[in-house]
This record gives sequence, structure tokens and C-alpha cells, in this order.
Amino acid sequence: MIKKLDKLIIKAFIGPFIATFLISLFVLVMQFFWLYIDDLVGKGLDVLTILRLIGYVAATAVPLALPLALLLSSIMTFGNLGESFELVAIKSSGIPLLRFMMPLLILSILISGVAFLFDNNIIPVANLKLNSLKYDIIVTKPALDIKEGVFYDKIEGFVIKVGKKEKDDSTIRNVVIYEKNFGPQDNFLVAKSGTMKVTPDQRFLEFTLRDGWKYQENGNRFSTSSEYIRLGFKEYKTDFDLSSFKMTRTEDSLFRWDPKMLTVHQLNLSIDSVKKLRAAGNERLKSQLKPALLFYKFKDSTWNIPDTLKKKRIKTMSDIVPDSIAISGYERAISAVNSSKGFADLAATDYSSTEDLLRKNKIEWNRKFSLSFACIVLFMIGAPLGSIIRKGGLGSPLVFAVVFFVIFHLLNTFGEKFAKQGISSAFIGMWLSAFVLVPIGIFLTSKAMSDSQLFNKEFYFRFFKQFRTTLGRKQ
Repeated sequence: MIKKLDKLIIKAFIGPFIATFLISLFVLVMQFFWLYIDDLVGKGLDVLTILRLIGYVAATAVPLALPLALLLSSIMTFGNLGESFELVAIKSSGIPLLRFMMPLLILSILISGVAFLFDNNIIPVANLKLNSLKYDIIVTKPALDIKEGVFYDKIEGFVIKVGKKEKDDSTIRNVVIYEKNFGPQDNFLVAKSGTMKVTPDQRFLEFTLRDGWKYQENGNRFSTSSEYIRLGFKEYKTDFDLSSFKMTRTEDSLFRWDPKMLTVHQLNLSIDSVKKLRAAGNERLKSQLKPALLFYKFKDSTWNIPDTLKKKRIKTMSDIVPDSIAISGYERAISAVNSSKGFADLAATDYSSTEDLLRKNKIEWNRKFSLSFACIVLFMIGAPLGSIIRKGGLGSPLVFAVVFFVIFHLLNTFGEKFAKQGISSAFIGMWLSAFVLVPIGIFLTSKAMSDSQLFNKEFYFRFFKQFRTTLGRKQ
């Protein structure tokens, strides 16, 4: 049954948790845009595409934002209660700290379960959509932007230079257009003035040029004869195709087999498939080596060296191989070794790629559980830490939260890198942060239960003052 004390602590926790979760999510989304800002700017993206991108990035950031929000909000909650002496009053009434933490611990376990369900069912789809959209944006050409006095070469087969643009951004002067072709030289066109505009359907760039000349040379660059043409005009219209500037949508199926796009059930099937593929590769190598290594079939035989050969002192193969067959024997041996080496090199390459894929699948499988468990781990650090420092707001709690979250993030990054390189197993690499932070959480909880002065600067000030006094007396 939920008591008034439980309602008090849950009510004090919900507000900071929602606020810190939104702030954490915003920071993680901004981090993504900071990394990819060069690929996004100047692409002429519409509002709907930008909103879709923000939504996908926010969804993929949720599993990392939840532990950070739990850490910061738990420090703030217990710090606020300690700063207002409510925590002291609760302890003085005989209620232990663990009992006081129990409602939020249960809530953290529930949030951890929600994080796992989100990571297992929503994140694969969000990753798939995000990678597909990100690829389409990166390969899209920058939006059409012809500047004064600058050669513009983004339109396939043409280079355009505009000497001056009027304020209406449509009237242009001193225009030069080069047409790149395989003739003796590039054709080009010059005009004193004209207008430039994009058609309403955004498919063509339309030029209407006035008072100019068009120069072209017809013929083959490998021939000695060609035809030179100079054509003057009062008005000349030409269109440029802009279809290559539009963002084309790639099918999601192109990215669907990446381990990050799979659920736990799909990862289990993928891991089994990769293991079978590895075993099949080993069997294939054995079958390929048997014809080349003829002695392989005698590996389990009980054949012994004859007594006549035992009596001889055999130092090299030439002592028992006649000269008549030595050369052909050596050639066959070298051919067998080269053939075996080729099969072995190819098998080693396949084995390396298979092992790399297997490690990636195991890393993603462990990540889904380790990030969810991180919610509980960081709460176990934040709650006792807040009751020790007894400071609310966003000052000291934010500093401690950033320190422990950086430690958590670095351990996750290093562990994942170790697992990818094969230095450690996927389990140890992805659970490295939990192995390090759980003992710290237990230590902080024990200190909080005994009302430790671990983070009280006045305690250290008094200690060093007494130490200096004692040292001065001895001197």
C-alpha cells in the first residue's frame, strides 16, 4: 500500500525527472546536429524532412537520455530534501534511508523495463529510418545558389558565371555559360543581360538571355577538320535540368540487416546464422585442403617406419627420395603448398569478416540490456549522492551528475571498442560500466546511511585545520 511518505518522494521526483529528461534529450539531439551540420546546411531541406529527422534522432537518444535524467533528478530530489532538512526529519523518525529510497527504486526498475521495451521495439525502426534519411541527405547536392562572379559547376555538364545580380535576384548581367562536351573544345555562350528563374514545379532552371553570342565548334578532336560557328542573338532561352538536386528516397531494405536495426529475437536468429556460417566455412576449408595435402588421410593411421629405414641415418628427404622423382616431387609439393595457402588466405578473410559480424551482433544484443540496467545503476549512485551533498537546484547536482555520466559514457565507449576489436568479449565490454559503477553505488549508499561527511567541505576544512594545529604543536 502506498503511504503518504511514498507519495511525497514520488511527487518530489516526477517534476525534476521530466525536466531533466527533456533537457538531456535536447542536448543529445543538438550533439547529433553539431556532428552533421556540414552535411545538412545548404541542402534546401523542407520543414517536414527536418521534423522527421529530429523525431528519429530524438527516438534513438531516449535510451541514453533516461539514465542521465534518472541520475540528475535523483540527485536533485534527495539534495532538495536534504537542503530543506526534510530528510533529517524523516531519519529522526526512525525511517531508514533504504526504506525512503524504495518507492523511487521501484519506479527506476519500471523505467528500466520501459527503456528495454523501447530499445527493443522502437529503436530498431528509428535507426532504420534515421540511417536511410541521413544517407539521402548526405548524398543530395547542395541547393542551387549561383553567386556573383563565381563559377558554378553543380549542374551536370555546365559551368555558369554571373557577373552581377540585381536586387530582385532574378535579373542578371554579364553571363557566361560553358557547356562541357567531348568536342574539340567546350562550347560557350556570353550575354550582356537576362533573367534567371526556377520553374514552378522546381524541375528546371530557366534562363532568358539578351544581346549575346554563342560559340561552338563541331567536329572530332582527333580529326584535323572542324566547323566553327558563331551565332549572335537578341534573345535566347535555355533550360537546365534540376532533377539531380532533389533528394531521392532510398529503400529502407538497404540498411535493414545492420545489427542496430534488429530486435533481441532477430539478433538471436542472426547470431545462430553467423555461427552456422562460420562452421560451414571451416568444413569447406577442410574439404579444400584434403586433395592438396595427401598425407591428411593418414592422420589416424598406425603406419610405422620400416625397420630397414630405421637402421639408416636419414637427415633429409633426399636420402630416401630417388633423384628420378625428386624434381617432380618438389614441384608437386610446392604446387600443393601454394594451393593450400590460397585456400587458407581466402578462408582467413571470410573468418575475419564472420567474426566481426558475430561480435557486432553480440554487442547490440548486450547493449539492449546494459543500457536499460544503467537506469537502475545511475539511480543507485544519484540517490545516496544527493542525500550526502544535501544541495538542491541545478548547481552542485549538475556538476556531480555530469562527472558520473561522463565516467559512465567513457566506460561504455571503451568497453564497446574493446569488444569490437576482440580484446574482450561482448559481455564484458558492454557491461564494463555496470561492473565499475555498481560498487560505487553500494559504497555511496553505505556512506549515506551512516550520514557520512564525504562531500562536506566544512568537514575537510575542520580536519585540515586540526591537522595543522596538531602539526604546529609537535614542531
